[in-house]
Amino acid sequence: MESFESYRPYLFAIAYRMLGSAMDAEDIVQETYLRYSTTPPETIRSLKAFLTTILTRLCVDQLQLARRKREVYVGPWLPEPILTTTTAASEDPAEHVEREESISLAFLALLEELQPFERAVFLLHEVFEYEFAEIATMLDKSEAACRRSFSRAKLHLRAHRPRFAASAETHRQLLSGYFQAIETGEMTPLMNLLSENVTLWADGGGKVKGAATRPLTGREAVARFSVGARQRFVPPAGSQAEMAEVNGEPALIIRVGTQALLVLSIEVEQGRIQAIRIIANPEKLARV
Repeated sequence: MESFESYRPYLFAIAYRMLGSAMDAEDIVQETYLRYSTTPPETIRSLKAFLTTILTRLCVDQLQLARRKREVYVGPWLPEPILTTTTAASEDPAEHVEREESISLAFLALLEELQPFERAVFLLHEVFEYEFAEIATMLDKSEAACRRSFSRAKLHLRAHRPRFAASAETHRQLLSGYFQAIETGEMTPLMNLLSENVTLWADGGGKVKGAATRPLTGREAVARFSVGARQRFVPPAGSQAEMAEVNGEPALIIRVGTQALLVLSIEVEQGRIQAIRIIANPEKLARV
């Protein structure tokens, strides 16, 4: 039976992709519920469309605020990682791949470069398969404006996305190789794993000593920081690394006991590591 609770996971899926923060997404879903609960049921023609409209408008408002907050955020801002699970047997594998790509840390970071309205239109059309006429109604804009925003977003994302996705096995091998190389501190094997113009982002949110406060680019700079970061970020005693599926892709989680200290994620292109994202801000690690 149709109810708010039956749509909660779907609403979270939109809000998380819109905001890049699970904590904020949960707050927005709850605010959507509060607004729904004060609306006379007889005025709601389609519950799904009604809830999506409220949620999306709240997300656009939240993104406007977030952009101002991120101007004073210490160091690079990265999305909040979440644990994901492998494909359910009932799910269409092609659809799963598309959904998983739309939740990857690399893709969420790219979405940050879009304007809030563009981000909303792109996600609603490309990932959640709404028609432009429906999106125009939800966002109170013209259909033509929605089509233009979608085209701009699509062009921007196409220009910055890897052309050939690596297999999960290659991804895991490079991730393990990278971690082993920084564990041993050997520069040559480490440099061999990195592409010439590799970029590293470390999000400590101003709360982690030694986190880079700006992105690092280039094989040598990234290799040197990576070796040093192992000593700075992770206490050697009692820490352990585990491979897990984070945001639909293999990632490493460093823990002491049950507490996550950081999540390490990579992007792969042409058999080399193209990007490294380290999320160490403790406020973002509750869900891993």
